[in-house]
Amino acid sequence: MNHKTVVILGAGVTGLSTAYHLARKGFTKVIVLDKGPAGDGSSSRAAGIITGLLWTETGVRARQISLQLFRDLSEELEGYRFQSVGALNLFEPQSWKERKKLLPLYDRCQAPYEILDAKEMRARWPDLYPREDFIGLFDPRGGYSEPQDYIPALAQKCRQLGVEIREHQLVTDFSLQGERITGVRTVLETIEADAVVSTIYSWTNMLLSRLGLQLPVKTVVHQRYITEPLLNPLAIPAVNADPMGGYVRPAAGGRLLFGIETAEREEQRVTRLEYHLSELEQYPDPRYAPDRLKEEIRTGFSSFVPALGTVKWESDKVGLLTFSMDGEPILGPVHDIPGLYVGLAFHSGGFAYNPVSGLLLAEFVADSHTSVNVMAFSPDRFNAAETAAYLAETVKQKDVARRRH
Repeated sequence: MNHKTVVILGAGVTGLSTAYHLARKGFTKVIVLDKGPAGDGSSSRAAGIITGLLWTETGVRARQISLQLFRDLSEELEGYRFQSVGALNLFEPQSWKERKKLLPLYDRCQAPYEILDAKEMRARWPDLYPREDFIGLFDPRGGYSEPQDYIPALAQKCRQLGVEIREHQLVTDFSLQGERITGVRTVLETIEADAVVSTIYSWTNMLLSRLGLQLPVKTVVHQRYITEPLLNPLAIPAVNADPMGGYVRPAAGGRLLFGIETAEREEQRVTRLEYHLSELEQYPDPRYAPDRLKEEIRTGFSSFVPALGTVKWESDKVGLLTFSMDGEPILGPVHDIPGLYVGLAFHSGGFAYNPVSGLLLAEFVADSHTSVNVMAFSPDRFNAAETAAYLAETVKQKDVARRRH
């Protein structure tokens, strides 16, 4: 048993996963703080797609662990089941030239894959009509999770393991002794801690500024849309459809879930700790109003998913994604501030990473050997001058180093 107090900031999937793994490691005093209800942030608005076929060895090895953990959690969490339908990554010929250079990496990491042409894709999934020149990179271990099932199930398991989840507690500052973190201050109280793990993504720099620290991350808006139930539900995998600038997957109850990029939209700057995602729903720019983007999805995807042509939309959600300056996650201890750990900037794959990101953060806190060498994700890899210059820029979504799921 470990009686150190660990405070986790953020009750989204990364924070809850970290709490779960700490409790599994015998930590008896784990407190998760969130300014709202648990899982009410961007985690609940995620696509939930996961593929293990990423672009670096660190990412591929981490995702292989994540894929196994999703399957393990399916057996442990009440009301949750990983949907093992596979993940299909679509490419046009030019982009495929770059991606196929990574096949030796997948072989070395023992990450399974299949390469499919348009005819083979249509034969396997008759509900999909890929263009003749499309190439499919299929991950047979991939799939998706439904956030509305996963998050409450994980929170419930954390509570059963003794984790304390304190909702509606906005963290406003840190407590320090010298340079070492000794706790956090909320709007209600000061909580002492031996370690603090920040998993608040887009709000990270607002809080870290109290410590004179900034990380080179940009935040962009993510919108997803769900159809009404189809009369004849489609048997398709989760699809990262880069040629269409978006994705599609099955959703609960015979529905379909779509997302689309808004390349010309400027980054979203979070300038207040109190900022809530509901403020995004005001859509001051008509180019990004839900009705307009739904029609863009219908136009862009109807030839690939013909069933979309007549189906009606049922709901939409909007959230935020964070991307680092080099496109890789930021995860691990902040060496200039002992006792502080961070996990953020998982590009569009925060949900996909969460089982392994929580495991790795718990391993760092426990001073144990990490399951994957994640030096490439270290918060200390950036220098202050580069960070300041990057944060001073205003970029559009198309300029951010985006990688999908």
